[in-house]
Order: sequence, then structure tokens, then C-alpha cells
Amino acid sequence: MEIQDIKQNLTLATILQHYNLKPNKNNMLLCPFHEDTKPSLQINLETNFYKCHACGKKGDQIQWVQDFGNLSKREAILKCVTMIDGAIVNVPSIVKQEAATITEDKSIFLEKMFQSFRKGIFNSPPAKQYSQQRNLNIEVLQIGFNGGQFHHGTRRDETLINNCLAVGLLLDRNIISKTGEKAFNVFGNKSIVFPLKNKENHIVSLYFRSTINEKEAKHFYLKKRTGLYPNYPNKATKKLILTESIIDCASLLQITEIAENYSLLACYGTNGLNEEIQKAVLELTELEEIIFAFDNDEAGNEAVKKYAAQFKQYKISTIELPNKDINETLQLHENEIIIELLNQRKELNFLFSIEDKTTTQPQTNIDFLKQHNLLQELNVLIEKSGIIGEENSRLLLFIIASSYKTKSPLHAIVQGSSGSGKTHLISKIADLIPPEDVLRFTRITESSLYNWGEYDLVGKLLIIEDLDGLKEEAMFAMRELISNQRLSSSVSIKDKKGNIKSTKKEVRGVFSSLSATTKGELYEDNMSRSFLLAVDESGEQSRRIIEYQNRKYAGEIEPKDQEKTKIQLQQIIRTLKNYEVINPYATRLQLPEEVHKIRRLNEMFQSIVRQITLLNQHNRELKNDKLITQIEDLQQATEVLFESIILKVDELDGSLRQFFERLKKYLKAQDKDFTQREIRQAFNMSKSQIHRYLQALLELEYIKQIGGYANKGLKYKIDYWDDYVKLRIKIKDKLLLQIQQLKQTV
Repeated sequence: MEIQDIKQNLTLATILQHYNLKPNKNNMLLCPFHEDTKPSLQINLETNFYKCHACGKKGDQIQWVQDFGNLSKREAILKCVTMIDGAIVNVPSIVKQEAATITEDKSIFLEKMFQSFRKGIFNSPPAKQYSQQRNLNIEVLQIGFNGGQFHHGTRRDETLINNCLAVGLLLDRNIISKTGEKAFNVFGNKSIVFPLKNKENHIVSLYFRSTINEKEAKHFYLKKRTGLYPNYPNKATKKLILTESIIDCASLLQITEIAENYSLLACYGTNGLNEEIQKAVLELTELEEIIFAFDNDEAGNEAVKKYAAQFKQYKISTIELPNKDINETLQLHENEIIIELLNQRKELNFLFSIEDKTTTQPQTNIDFLKQHNLLQELNVLIEKSGIIGEENSRLLLFIIASSYKTKSPLHAIVQGSSGSGKTHLISKIADLIPPEDVLRFTRITESSLYNWGEYDLVGKLLIIEDLDGLKEEAMFAMRELISNQRLSSSVSIKDKKGNIKSTKKEVRGVFSSLSATTKGELYEDNMSRSFLLAVDESGEQSRRIIEYQNRKYAGEIEPKDQEKTKIQLQQIIRTLKNYEVINPYATRLQLPEEVHKIRRLNEMFQSIVRQITLLNQHNRELKNDKLITQIEDLQQATEVLFESIILKVDELDGSLRQFFERLKKYLKAQDKDFTQREIRQAFNMSKSQIHRYLQALLELEYIKQIGGYANKGLKYKIDYWDDYVKLRIKIKDKLLLQIQQLKQTV
């Protein structure tokens, strides 16, 4: 059979059906070969010919397969062969010799089998349901499904069975069926299937992921695995994303902005960056940066450290995921979050950290403070001290707390629902500050702040475990101490003769403070004077904490090591000296106009820049006994402050915003109604907590009541579906663009 025979046996209609494309009643399609908003591609099913009236693309069946898959002529012919029903016989003369046996061209057979699996996923409701749960779009991705029936019934063929045995799709266990026929075990049965490809873009192996067995043996590779997923990267690649798994990589492929601007490669687990992948990476002569998108767990972090050491010639960065892995993050969030995380990716020069260095040569506090990536190294120590998760918040809180001895100390309010760990977080941060400088309060009475000595609160860190317990007079006093750094009151005293007279009493408030509250919206004046942080209340954070607790009780975590780390951080704080800071870029970076009370936030932003410069004092120029801020200090301040800036833009407080975003993710559409009971059961929250959130959203007109009965359950709908993710991206881009422009002028 020649090429003409292929055309006779494979119609253009069959090919369009294979790619799930359906012409309209005028036999027109949106052209897949250019950006098309109105159908401009004409299909002639009688002559098996197509032509686009806009871009000019035209051709027959083979040309379509070549253009649609960006294939060579030979690859297109091979693909067309696999689309023709029946065994691989009488193939065109161009490929006859290569297809003679499985050993001569294994890729032809695997291509045919994958096309069979590809059809299978569209015919299997459980497979489609599994893919939907994993947020995998079977219309976009090259995914198949192995239903385990490809060698049964009319499909049973000795050549097929022998070829399947040769590549490992069938396993001979010497089993005889009830009918007396030889039976085989199916490799990767009831699994979704992904193709692995060689340099020529041919399928050379397959990866299977079980849809029914999530606990054991959930990954399957054909024997003698070769090939890469999704394929060998383009030779012109400059930025390469490495994922820990194939499903993570497939998840990213669905995001157009990522697929167009980055190359992607999947590793086969934390120990799966094999020799073939390494060689493929090293052959990318234009490569500048490798971005690791491994799982957010200990194994993933350790793997990144190990592999980063093998690619020292490139810029190495990592995506800090809010959930376990890429796929889970995209199940719980919109695609835009990955774009934002990529924009926020961290350069990993700090991977070779103090933990490794101290085993061979202990560092002094000065040596530690001289490190180029000091903030990242401090964050590593903060985690070692026992603060799990909350990577950005814990670093910001430490920076704020460390300002307690400066002339303009900083303040923070941590907001979260009851039992979310907000008090625990600020208490743990306080443990890292020299204990002689920390004052902890469970409650503060109305007049107690007025009764301190004039300098008793100077150079201290105040921890207020429950801001909700402070009455208005105490809140007013706290505001005055933060804003004006002093309290003045007229008091009555007795002189030496016993006469009562009036006098002025002052309490100076040059201190930093960390407070916790469940009702951040009630403290508008205090919030405008403080950095606002929302405690992480996600399920993933809960799992991290539970895992840490279990490891602790299992004796896997050494308390003495944590204590040593706390002491080390306390000593580092004691080592710091106070300098006046000059920021030559202070007039050249503007905060977004959307920010609430921008004047006050601008002052707070400059204060954070100053404190970061102070922390980096051993790497900064000292001119006339004044530290000079560098652009890196601005960039670090922007990154560490971003969430606090966003909360000042948002009219929802931190925990309410988290709940609202989770609600939108659950409902998926604005016109879908819901009840309090439905959300309570879906989110596993208490009735009082759900009621409080819904009442707040009602008052702010984010949701509205549409019916129901008080005794049977009220019905609600979302009335204002804001685009919080886009706002975040917009603000972050504004800030980073300004910093990039500053770098170009230096």
C-alpha cells in the first residue's frame, strides 16, 4: 500500500474526529493553525481537502496530521498508519522495512497502541471522571486510558499479543482461562496513559497512572524505560521547568502562557532525574535558567538541593507551592496562581546553607550575617527552630520583631480564625528574640499602659496574645504608643508634705509588637499602623503541622537542636548594630494606587526596607556611619511584604478572604446557589464559624440571600465575583517592573 492507499483508507472526516474537531453546518472550522475568532477554515469532506481563507494553510489528510502535530513528513505518515483500523501490515513503502518486526520499529507499534488508549479515554466515564478530578483536560493533553481489553474478543491477534509481550504491555504468568485459552496479565490495567518520546519525537515508552489504586503500585513504566515527557525540549530553550512527576508536568502544559514561554520536562520522582534527562538538559546550548517545581515536602526539597548542585552553571530557582504539588495546587486554585508563583520564584544560591557548612567549619555570627542570601538563610534557621510552614509570614514577623531596638520599630497584627495557630506563631517568633527584651501579655487592662515607667517599654518586643481582649481605652493607648511613641497623662500625686498636686506622666513607646486577633476588621486604626498578616488556614498547612507533631512524638525531631537554633538566632540579633539608613531609591518606587491608606503604608514600606538593610549591614556600604540601601533590599522588601500589601488593598480580612476564595473554587460559577449546611459539610467547619463568614460577606454585599427558610436552610448566591488573583498579579507586576527598571539604570 502506497501513500495513495493511506488516503483511500483514512478520510479527513476520520482525522477530524480523532482530534475531536467538528465542522459547523457550512463545513467551516476555527483554524487551528493561527489565532482565529471566526471560522475561516473550509473543509471539503468529499475531496478530503482543507483550506484556510485567512492564513492560507491547505492540504490533504497527511498534510493535516503534519501541520496539526508540527511533525515531519515521515512522522505524519507513521501517525496516519496508526489511525487506520487493523494490524500494521501493507504500510507505505517508505516505512515498510522499519515496521517489519517490533524490534525494528517499536515506536510504530507503541504509537498504534497509544492511539487505541487515546480513544479509550473518551469512551470510559470513570477515566474521564478521574481526569476531571485531577484537573487534567483530555481534550488538550495527549492522555489515553488502558481499559485492559485491547487483546480480547475480535481484537485478539497473535501478532498483537506477541508484540505486547515484547514491549511489556502483557505479562505471561502461565495462566489458563476458564475457556482453556492462555490468559495474560495486563500491565498498567485501569490506568491513564502518557507517551514518552525520543529525540525524533517518536513514542518509545509509556507511563501509566492507576485510577483505582492510589495507595500502592500507582505508577507503572514499561520495561527498559526510555524517552522523555512531554518530549525533548526545543534547542532554543532558555528557561526550563523541571517537575517531580509526569502529572505535574501535564498540568502545566495546559496553561497556555507557560507552554508558550517555557520548556517543560518531567522527572520520574525525587530520584528520577536520570541520565537521559540530564544529557538532554546539557545539550540545550541557549539554556539560562532551570526552575524546579518539585513537591512541597521534605523529599522534594532535598531532591532540589541534590540536583541543583549538578547544574551549577545555570541560574537555579524554585516555585514555592501553597499545596503539596503542582497538580493539587491547580485543583484548588485558578491557573493564574501558577503564573504568579513563577513570577515570585526564588533563586536558590542559598541551597548550600548553614546546615551543611556547620558540619565542617562552624560559623560565627558575623560570618553568618555576611552571607549574600541572608534572608533566605534566616528563614531556614527559623524553620529549624520549630516554625512549620508560613514561610513568608514567619520571615516578615522575624524582620518586624528584630526592629525593636531601632528608632522606628515595626508592628504586626496576625489575623486568623479561632484555633488557627496565630498566637502560637507570634509566640514562636518571640522565642527567637533575646528573652530579656521580650514582654508577653495575655491581656492588657484599660490603664495599665499608662502606669509603666517612662523608659520601661523602650527597646522591647511586646507580644499581645489576644488583641480581642483589649478594651477601647487600652486600644487607644496602644495606638498612641505606636503612632507617637509616647503616652502623656495628667495624674495626681502627693508631695513630701502630703499635699495632692497634678503632674505630667510620660511613658515612651519605642518598641515593636506582635499581636493576634480573630477580628481584624474591628481594629481599623490599629491595622493602618501595623503590618497585617493572615495565618495560613489551608488543609495543606494543617497536614504539615500534623506531620511535624507526629515526627516529634516519634522521636524523629531532636528538641536540643531546636533549642540551639533559637539561641543562635538570639545571638545573631544581639550582634546587630544600629545605623542610620539612607535609601537612595526612596523616591523612585511607587506603591500601587489601589492600596488602602497609601501614605501610611508607604512609610511602613520604607521602614521594612530600612530594617532589611540593617539586617544586611555586613554586606552594605557604610558611608559616614550610614548604611546605604541597595536595590536588592527593595526587591526583598517587596517580596516579603507582598501579602501584607494585598491585605491592605482587600476589603476582606485574611481569613474571610481565604474562605471566600475557597467558596468560589467550590461553586465554580456565580449563578450556583448554596446553603450554609452544604458549605459547612463541604469545608468541615463549625456552624458558628460558617455563620460568621456568611454574615460578613452579606454585610459587604459579596453574597446575597435568594430564598429558603430559616428552619430549613437559607439559600445564597455570590453577588460580587471579584477577580482577586488578577489583582494580585497586577500589583506584583507593577512593583517588580519598577524594580527591574531601577536595575537597568544602575
